[in-house]
Amino acid sequence: MGEIHVESEFAPLRTVVLTQSEVAFGETMLHSRDMDFLPDPAPGRFGAGQDFRDADPVGQRAWEKERDAFRAVLERHGVEVLRPRMLTAAEKAAAGGDGYANFFVRDPFFTIGPVVVEGSLRFRHRRREVLPVRDIMRHRVMPSACTYVAVPMPEVAADDDASLGAGPFLEGGDVLVLGKTVFVGMSGLASNAAGAEWLAKLLRPQGYTVEPVRLRPNILHLDCALGLVRDGLMIVCEEALLDGIPEPLRAWDRIAVSLDEAMRLATNGLPISPGIYVADPAFATIGDALGRRGIAVEYVDYRISRSFGGAFRGSTQPLWRA
Repeated sequence: MGEIHVESEFAPLRTVVLTQSEVAFGETMLHSRDMDFLPDPAPGRFGAGQDFRDADPVGQRAWEKERDAFRAVLERHGVEVLRPRMLTAAEKAAAGGDGYANFFVRDPFFTIGPVVVEGSLRFRHRRREVLPVRDIMRHRVMPSACTYVAVPMPEVAADDDASLGAGPFLEGGDVLVLGKTVFVGMSGLASNAAGAEWLAKLLRPQGYTVEPVRLRPNILHLDCALGLVRDGLMIVCEEALLDGIPEPLRAWDRIAVSLDEAMRLATNGLPISPGIYVADPAFATIGDALGRRGIAVEYVDYRISRSFGGAFRGSTQPLWRA
């Protein structure tokens, strides 16, 4: 059985959880301004409470094929790929009018060094998204020498509270690991200050520093604005970072992307190792820039996944990168 440890965003990937493709949106979410981060949203193609599988069977099959193609690339490079189970009928029913999700495993849990954290998701339809991962926690995380904890349950918000409450909220898409430095994005759509403060308290005794990164309000997660490719190289949308590039990264070489490209998930590729990177062919210019820097690029068409607001990093959560 492999270890549980994530040293950085680009340390060689050995074991990863790859997401499933299940989602249904509640009425409130479909018409919320919180969905404005999607430039060409798939949710417009189906109604409240309707599973995408039922609304668009052809699109569903194509979506699943995207994930299968991505899996094939990972396995070809020797990565062990684990999958969450599917949602049960009881879990879907328990979601009621909020909807449900099992489609971007990056967010409901994350790994920092030898610490596995179950997150606390802001959108109501995603608050049970960790449940399909619990079998993996039981069989892979629990037997390991790692620490396994969960963010406190978020406060209950009134139905008409557009903020969705005080949290704490902490989502894996906002958490980027660089050795003992952890960056946490905060846009108002996902992780918030209460979540970042909780994480800092958790990790401080182990020598970690948590660096909050403020984002524009139409950027869902930090990994939609910043990608760490290898030591000293990043893909970044500076316009999305309200306080500019975080100080520990300011001397790094950078591949710049526009705000429009960032909102289409240009920074959300996935390093398999410091020399291999997975990207969408829609961003071939980024691939070319990586190639000029000696990095091999694997292309997978991921347009349907991107229409739901996530790409390669969002579809995966590493358990072992070292």
